[in-house]
Amino acid sequence: MLTALVLLCLGAFLLYLQLRIRRPKNFPPGPAPVPIFGNLLQLNRISPLKDFDKFAQHYGSIYGIYIGSQPAVVLTGQKMIKEALITQAAEFSGRSNNMMFSHVTGGKGVIMADYGESWREHRRFALTTLRNFGLGKKSMEQRILEEVKHICLLLEESAGKSIDPQHLYHQAASNIIASVIFGSRFNYKDAYFQTLITSVEDLTKITIGPWAMLYEIAPVLRIFPLPFQKAFQYFEQITKHVLKVVEEHKTSRVAGEPRDLIDCYLEEMENKSDHRTSFDESQMVTLLFDLFIAGTETTSNTLRTLTLYLMTYTHIQEQCQREIDEVLGARDHVTYEDRNAMHFVQAVIHEGQRVADIAPLSMFHSAKTDTQLRGYSIPKGTIIIPYLSSSLREEGVCYISSIKQYYEDLVFV
Repeated sequence: MLTALVLLCLGAFLLYLQLRIRRPKNFPPGPAPVPIFGNLLQLNRISPLKDFDKFAQHYGSIYGIYIGSQPAVVLTGQKMIKEALITQAAEFSGRSNNMMFSHVTGGKGVIMADYGESWREHRRFALTTLRNFGLGKKSMEQRILEEVKHICLLLEESAGKSIDPQHLYHQAASNIIASVIFGSRFNYKDAYFQTLITSVEDLTKITIGPWAMLYEIAPVLRIFPLPFQKAFQYFEQITKHVLKVVEEHKTSRVAGEPRDLIDCYLEEMENKSDHRTSFDESQMVTLLFDLFIAGTETTSNTLRTLTLYLMTYTHIQEQCQREIDEVLGARDHVTYEDRNAMHFVQAVIHEGQRVADIAPLSMFHSAKTDTQLRGYSIPKGTIIIPYLSSSLREEGVCYISSIKQYYEDLVFV
């Protein structure tokens, strides 16, 4: 009797799991999922994106998969991604509330914040403030040139030795962002700076790694002291570090004379203190973290990849140097305006960005409402995965057609 009851309960549980991953009516086609894991077991552990390519070849530019029991739609190719995220932006502007990154940051800031008034306020504030502090202007160029001097000095000191420049590039990119956020750059050996950078790096590794995936597909495991718990500890460390500087700013700032982004945020909090607003210290910490993530990981990884390819393709490196020498003449450094005269260097940068492929998948979106895409039904809450890598290597697309006239064979891979 007991055995029969156990088997009945087990069967009911398996039926429940199977129903949870039942494909909705008119949902995009895709591989058959299994209970608990969805389609995750069908993805190669080392190179899961190769399976994304196989699915696209079999099902087309839009297909459905399951991440655990959560339905998701993968968008492949430039046209498909543009149609969903630009043409139908309002329907797919949401963020999944089940992602580990979202839980770590409390869904605040900009990157993982759901589309709404808080997101709009902070996005507008970030763009306006960054422009005011030089984004796209001469003053930002000076910050970058200052950091380039330190990079060159450290590389010269490493002459004749083997070096992995990733951490150096990460520090340099972080320092440019830090000069806008904190008002000044840090010495690369500064203990505060090192702790902040290390915490950001460690947190990023966890939130994009396998433990984050386990966190998302098996919520029951979240109560156990597994490695993904460290992500929350790292973010707490980052919060304490940032708030320490914020407290210093509160006592030293002069109203109406902002020195950096923190001063601007504190001023915004004061101006809106009598009104209903999303501006508070926890939002500020997450926004600053977002800026570090967006401005450092991408830049440092692109620089590292370009360094590798230019070392491998020395004839391209020499061609770049010749063009730079011709344009500079007697000057000792380039300016942003010089890009218009450096066609070949521009082409190399663009090709380097393409092959670096630093963000294979965009931040996951979610459907804000029941909607349609390419004739398929997308239920509200469905995860939307823009497969950005696919748009960088589509067959029949010439990525450097506009500069082919300057160098016929400029394709790294």
